[in-house]
Amino acid sequence: MISFFRTGSIAPGKTGDALAYAHKIAKYIEEKHGLKIGVLMPVGGNPYRIGWHAMYPGLAEMEAMTAKLMADPEYMALVAGNAPNMLPGSVLDDIWRTI
Repeated sequence: MISFFRTGSIAPGKTGDALAYAHKIAKYIEEKHGLKIGVLMPVGGNPYRIGWHAMYPGLAEMEAMTAKLMADPEYMALVAGNAPNMLPGSVLDDIWRTI
């Protein structure tokens, strides 16, 4: 099982907007592509971060979904629309496997 995490730092004064947009993106992915996305905020550390989490059976499935999303103009527009809510260069992706 593969866990994919994407995190980013929220721009000052944009927490509410970032949270609303994060849920909008997650809802779109679930409705259009059938992938359940969790929206996360940290309990400790820097509180001005947000994250998304998805689970895949394997790397091939994750790669296939990534290709679908990158080819989806509506998804790409949603991501671009969230840019003002995030600090540039702060997005980080982590991929973990269950052992």
